[in-house]
Parts: sequence; C-alpha cells; structure tokens
Amino acid sequence: MRIIGGKYKRRRFDVPKSFNARPTTDFAKENLFNVLQHYIDLEGATALDLFSGTGSIAVELLSRGASRVVALEQRREHASFIRSVARELGEEAHLQVLQADVFRFLRGGKHQPIYDFIFADPPYRLREIAQLPELILSAGLLREGGVLVVEHPQQYDFSALPHFAERRVYGSVNFSLFALDQEPSESLG
Repeated sequence: MRIIGGKYKRRRFDVPKSFNARPTTDFAKENLFNVLQHYIDLEGATALDLFSGTGSIAVELLSRGASRVVALEQRREHASFIRSVARELGEEAHLQVLQADVFRFLRGGKHQPIYDFIFADPPYRLREIAQLPELILSAGLLREGGVLVVEHPQQYDFSALPHFAERRVYGSVNFSLFALDQEPSESLG
C-alpha cells in the first residue's frame, strides 16, 4: 500500500498477504484525488471511509490534510492493520477505526457526526451495492456541500439518482460521485 500525495507521499505499508481485500489501485486513487480537487478542499475536512479494507483511502485523506477520518471496517484483522498504520504515522488522534458493519452503522444512531467527504468501496460481490448510494445519502451523514464517492463494478449506473455529479472510469475501477449542493442563501436585497 502506497500513499500517493500529501505529507506522507511515497510512504509504503506492507499489507499482510492473508488479507482478502481489493484495494483501490494507485492509478485510480491518484486520478480520483485529482478530480476531487474540483469538488472539495480536503484541508481540515472530516471524512468517513466505509468498507475501509486496508485503510488506503483513509490514510490518503489524512496525508492530504483531512482533520479527522473515521474508517469503518468489519474484519478485525483489517481494522487492527489500519490502527497500526495510524500509530506508525502518529495519526491516532485523527484516524478513528471502527470495527463495525457498514449497514448497521448507516441505519443506527441518530447522533452521528456529519462529514464533508464520504468514500465507500464495498466488496464487488455485495448484493446491496445498488442501494448503497441512496442509503448513505439518506443517513444524513453528509454535510451540505459535501461529496460522496462510491467505487463499484462497471454494471452499476447511478446517474439517475439525486445529487449524482459524474462517473469516472479508470481501467476496471468505476467511481460515481455525488455532490450535496449547498442550499442557496436567501437574498437580503
């Protein structure tokens, strides 16, 4: 696992060979962050990384200036690995790792914080992928002006959903971006 940009650029972490994860490729990750520059300023942003896997996106967000990242990962060994990376970088205070089921997290709790950026990279065989963007957006976790990115297989088309902004394809990696536009401010004149 390699950090592409920011203050930890070029840092590498060895992911255990026993991991059953499909991390976002460096090529796709680099291109995604180039696109995100046009949507959101990550400096000081709060972020949620769903289905965190190796924590690659969570750590990339911290490297690029996010002030707080919550990484949600159900598998214990993956969550432990992400915590160890946070310790090695000295980012334990800024990277919170929750070992939890994403769907329970999204459906539970009414006092969850609101995020500027949410990234979801579910297992491609997950049956609920088709409902995932709507479930995330309806959970009330994304702040006005915030951005949601869902990584998904090619066969999914989310372009008809509310707040859909664009789809980017990098090899076999597909990203659908959703932008929660800020409400227009009322004119005082």
